[in-house]
Amino acid sequence: MHLAAPADGRLAPHRYQNPFEWCKLAYWELAQRVGPLYPVDNPAVNIFGKVPYGDGLSLETLAQQNRNAPESVQHARCKIGLGVTLSREDGYVWVYNRSDNPIFVNSLTLENEDSPLPTRVPAEQCLCVFDPVKAAHRNYGWDFTTPFGPVDPNSIRISFAKGWGPRYCRQEITSCPCWLEILLAPCR
Repeated sequence: MHLAAPADGRLAPHRYQNPFEWCKLAYWELAQRVGPLYPVDNPAVNIFGKVPYGDGLSLETLAQQNRNAPESVQHARCKIGLGVTLSREDGYVWVYNRSDNPIFVNSLTLENEDSPLPTRVPAEQCLCVFDPVKAAHRNYGWDFTTPFGPVDPNSIRISFAKGWGPRYCRQEITSCPCWLEILLAPCR
């Protein structure tokens, strides 16, 4: 790691990063991350189940690294289909559900501060999943916690076809077969 001296004279880590990168995507199967982080610098990106569905992140390709996935994961992968499109528009982040199944989204700018439950997005619907105005008005620090543990306000989580929380048999997102974590820049 190279160190660069900022204006105040303190040493800080210098990261070589694309200045246009607005997020990184992490694909998870249950509690295991599958594949590397996927950097996004285009205004929109498609995340889909199988290779023929276009340009973007193919979860089928990443899933080849997890050949011993449980049957529940393999079954959920089949439901992703066209998946989702993430779009960044003037700082707002939108998710477009292109799948035939619902997705479940968790973001601190979506929910009531007292109830960090995921929001269900039906097939062929869209939702603003990050609102920079709301984020600026909330004073979240690194140690912000919910009843479900610590939360990074720059992270958005999307589960494909399966919900989690008190209303579901899966209490944590790490119990969902296939899910995506969107790490908004600056990525931590």
